[in-house]
Amino acid sequence: MAEITFKKVSQLKEGSFLLIDDAVCRIKIIEKSKPGRHGAAKARISAIGVFDNQKRNLLRPTSAEVEVPIVQRDNAQVVAVQGSTVQVMDLKTYDIFSVKKPADIDNLSSGVEVEFMKYGDNASITKKR
Repeated sequence: MAEITFKKVSQLKEGSFLLIDDAVCRIKIIEKSKPGRHGAAKARISAIGVFDNQKRNLLRPTSAEVEVPIVQRDNAQVVAVQGSTVQVMDLKTYDIFSVKKPADIDNLSSGVEVEFMKYGDNASITKKR
């Protein structure tokens, strides 16, 4: 089970994580409007999916609470490269899991240490060490 916390929209910052439609997203732009005569201040959030690179938008009052995922970041070792997937082993728990091979990281082979991000069943390699 993936862990989440709750934060008010007014406390969010660009670059932090947010759950939009049950997908982990990194906030790119937050635009806040001023309160009107009859309404509360609103925030328009533009974010990019961490695991699927899809753009998502969210419009909420600044006083509303949103779900913030607790994303695990750690080191792993590449066990095997199989076409477009890579099997990696977490260096702390020794769990082995498969991730999609990143297009921007070259020379991934067995024994190479990488950094990864994981939330629930989704994982991705962020950089090579």
